[in-house]
Amino acid sequence: MITPPEINHPLTLAEVTAAFDRYEQALVSNDIAVLDELFWHSERTVRLGAGENLYGIGDIRAFRAARPAAGLARRLQNTRIVTFGEDYAVCSTEFTREGSTRIGRQQQTWVRFPCGWRIVAAQVSLME
Repeated sequence: MITPPEINHPLTLAEVTAAFDRYEQALVSNDIAVLDELFWHSERTVRLGAGENLYGIGDIRAFRAARPAAGLARRLQNTRIVTFGEDYAVCSTEFTREGSTRIGRQQQTWVRFPCGWRIVAAQVSLME
């Protein structure tokens, strides 16, 4: 029988929360260098967006470079971060933007690598 991993070990949870917060700040300020840093640099990385499917770090970088830098501010709600052991986490949140009635949803899978925490898979969707 496999021993279940420790859920939300305090130090691991604090590390992932800090990485998530750093990503959010980079996202709303369009800090492309930090956004790039926080994604796993692999062709196996996947980001399924509200209007695009990106397979591999090359696709993700191209999307970021072409994305408009205006209107990025948003308000998060119902953020949940769960860590499993010391090297794996899932971050889920909802967001709203001023002037829109749509609710955005974002989910990220984070893995600890020797270089630090990185997003290996992400999905963004919108609902009315």
